[in-house]
Amino acid sequence: MLPLPRPIRALSIPAFSDRTVLLHDAAARHWLLFRAPTEIYVARSPAEVVRVLNTVQAQVTATGCYAAGFVAYEAAPGFDSALIARSPGEFPLAWFGIYPRPESFAWPDTRPANVPLLWEPSVDDCGYRDAIRRIAAYIAAGDTYQVNYSFRLRSPLTFAPWDLFQQAIAAQGAGYSAYVQLPDWTICSSSPELFWQRQGRSLSSRPMKGTIARGLWSQQDRVRARWLQQSEKNRAENVMIVDMVRNDFNRIADRGSVSVLGLFDLEQYPTLWQMTSTVDCTSDAGLAEVFRAVFPPASIVGAPKARTMEIIAELEDSPRRIYTGSIGFVTRDRAQFNVAIRTVLVDRRAQTAEYGVGGGIVWDSSDRAEQEECHTKARVLSYVEPRFSLLETLLWTPRDGYFLLSLHLQRLQDSAAYFAHALDATAIRQNLECLGNRLPPHPHKVRLLVTKSGAVRLEHYLHQPAATTVRLQLAREPVDAGDRFLYHKTTHRRIYDRALAERGNCDDVLLWNRDGEATETCYCNLVAELDGQLVTPPLHCGLLAGTYRSWLLKQGKISEQAIAVADLKRCNRLFVINSVQQWRSAILISE
Repeated sequence: MLPLPRPIRALSIPAFSDRTVLLHDAAARHWLLFRAPTEIYVARSPAEVVRVLNTVQAQVTATGCYAAGFVAYEAAPGFDSALIARSPGEFPLAWFGIYPRPESFAWPDTRPANVPLLWEPSVDDCGYRDAIRRIAAYIAAGDTYQVNYSFRLRSPLTFAPWDLFQQAIAAQGAGYSAYVQLPDWTICSSSPELFWQRQGRSLSSRPMKGTIARGLWSQQDRVRARWLQQSEKNRAENVMIVDMVRNDFNRIADRGSVSVLGLFDLEQYPTLWQMTSTVDCTSDAGLAEVFRAVFPPASIVGAPKARTMEIIAELEDSPRRIYTGSIGFVTRDRAQFNVAIRTVLVDRRAQTAEYGVGGGIVWDSSDRAEQEECHTKARVLSYVEPRFSLLETLLWTPRDGYFLLSLHLQRLQDSAAYFAHALDATAIRQNLECLGNRLPPHPHKVRLLVTKSGAVRLEHYLHQPAATTVRLQLAREPVDAGDRFLYHKTTHRRIYDRALAERGNCDDVLLWNRDGEATETCYCNLVAELDGQLVTPPLHCGLLAGTYRSWLLKQGKISEQAIAVADLKRCNRLFVINSVQQWRSAILISE
């Protein structure tokens, strides 16, 4: 058996032929493109599911070929008749192609299209709350401990599936993603969750249980991540699922080989934090045997599995089909299958798309909190992160060097961790020191830019002191304090550029939020003298934690206080501050 191929070029495919499968090989960190299958095996009834998997295994073992495909959630009764599921309609219960050696690709460094999405939930708010109440009653009666209840988002096909897939990968990363093109269906899965994988005799699973939305700025984000990891509810749910995976593995594992390698690990994604745990074992079980033991994934059903699947079939308004099924590939000595969450299924004949979303419901679940978690998970469909570099602007003088250098570098490191940008802080310090040694003996403004990959660029300009009194005009529109880019210094300055373009005959524009609170200007933090106190708006109003602002707060020279725009009229004095120009007076002028 030849090893899986190494990447040879960037992926660039304008159109997929039918029966093509594209999978991200997470272990090798490249993409595998399977096309032109020599055989296709499809299960359309539960009785055919195991037969299909056994045939696939036999083909791979005998010939050294590759297999790629999927198993739908509703295939579960094919592994165990005690597992109840709806009919998936015309969607296959299992589909696998037998392929020659796949092509291997790196993901292209291109900007994906912004796909317009018009999703409608299959369950309204009242229906969702009613389902949660009914689940609570089942839990109280002792029928179940946890139910992973889900619903669908549906949309007319107003987009190209490949464009949506590219957008999802750009937003969320590759993970265990898969793109499957069939004559009647297209599957776009940007799943981050590993169902199971094999390397030789080693089997492992990494269930996800526990989700929270990202914070807006670095400190808030760390607090939210720590809360998730320490949450008794989320830890209890995670342990429950880990125990189910251990029990499932014990059905096929060598005696005493099942172990938990990682418990309550956190994984960072652009829009959310996920809590995961890792279970592994050793086993000689074949493809069908593994699926019979572990399918469907414990993390997307609940406990106990059989009774909980009955409740799911009763309460959910439609079949899941590929959602919470599994997509993957098989070789003689390797296999990788995802949990098909964050997955869009396109019905090519009906020209419609659906996206499943859900969460684990336990006895103390809040319907409001669970519904918000579903919205958090659904945001991956619409989130498109712009391209940008991290930015720091520093003042360098011959006598003192870089002003507030440690604060600048700490903020840069915080934002790099937040956005998952590569960063070598030691190398940056060395580059800044080398630049400082070469600069003429006059004050300079230095711009430090860091790309996603960690590439660094330094720009320097002779420092020009600005006007001692800054004329401000009020922005025409409020800023959204929920926009993460307000809290990080980057080259993505659309908000500031628009505010400046809408105003004229002023030096800077004063921004404000939807609560009518002043926040900052396009270039500076704001300080106002109110009732004899020098105050600056707190971060949660929607503003950058400027380094000079942070230094002044630490020195006790200013304090935080929300400032209503209406209160600016009674300010004794108004100031704008940043680390380059430092402290300047300001006046608010009319148009």
